[in-house]
Amino acid sequence: MATKVRNVRPAVSSEARWWLWMRITGILMVVFVFPHVIIKDVIVGVHNIDLNYVAQVWANILWRVFDFLLLFTTFTHGMMGLRQVLMDYIHSATGRRTVTWVLGILWFVISLAGAIAIIGGVQQPGM
Repeated sequence: MATKVRNVRPAVSSEARWWLWMRITGILMVVFVFPHVIIKDVIVGVHNIDLNYVAQVWANILWRVFDFLLLFTTFTHGMMGLRQVLMDYIHSATGRRTVTWVLGILWFVISLAGAIAIIGGVQQPGM
């Protein structure tokens, strides 16, 4: 009598998904932060960055996309880190769910404000 082999996959919990997304955003953050630091801090120099420089850079849509992805990955990674720290101190399921929702809403509102700022661009004074 032959035994039937079953492929059993463990259920993926939401915490496993949070863990994976934290690692993905960490890797993406490195990908976006290093070019940002090299270009803005080393090549251009922070003393040369002003409103005119930002307007020139954001005239190119690719720089706006780059800055949005930098904002998205770093802020997402930071909010998930804050969530993880708070989960160490909150032990009730209701409290954990509430904190997750509050941080999610806060993340969305602040990310939306940042996206609007990047999409809106820079307005020169007096224009």
